[in-house]
Amino acid sequence: MSRGRAGGHPVGSRSGRSGAAPGRTAGARGETAARVRSQRVGTEAARRDRLRAIIEPVIAGAGCDLEDLALSRAGRRHLLRVTIDADGGVSLDDVATVSRAVSAALDAAEEAGEPLFDGEYSLEVGSPGVDRPLRLPRHWQRSVGRLVRVAHRTADGERQLTGRVVEATAHAVVLDIAGERVACGYEALGPGRVQVEFQRLDEVADGDLEEIADDEEGDQR
Repeated sequence: MSRGRAGGHPVGSRSGRSGAAPGRTAGARGETAARVRSQRVGTEAARRDRLRAIIEPVIAGAGCDLEDLALSRAGRRHLLRVTIDADGGVSLDDVATVSRAVSAALDAAEEAGEPLFDGEYSLEVGSPGVDRPLRLPRHWQRSVGRLVRVAHRTADGERQLTGRVVEATAHAVVLDIAGERVACGYEALGPGRVQVEFQRLDEVADGDLEEIADDEEGDQR
């Protein structure tokens, strides 16, 4: 019984305070968790910025552009995904070259005492897919000749444009829309999307048609 009244407080009174205390403790835990999450987000953002500062010059030295850098975590292992692009596209050799160069740069930074990762990491290097949004002038310049769909903002509101990229400069893009050329400044455009096209029969070269016919005759034999 003496333990039941520890500290000289009645059991009922002590239970009442213990009911209030968890509320304050839970609140404190919530604040602490929020603080930890905020610090973690800040740490991860700083980590990405530092990684970008290390690998972007390396990628540029290989003649490519860093399009995206994504860092995720599974247990104690980090996964670093790097997306690159270049004028004329990216080949498998380009990907392999950049992968080796980036890996060497990261290893050198860690050997110099810079803690880039907590534990092991995996590196994936790839090129952007056809569904990559067109945001920068170089994205549009690399899409000349392709059919795109994009939101165009004007004083009268926003409208969707679908046209073929005829020309792209540092400040604007020219679209061929139903035979009419329309120039749009990038500041008035949303992210563009390349449209998947299927080759029409009237666009197939005569030689290709003959080859198709020969293949069909061979199948019939």
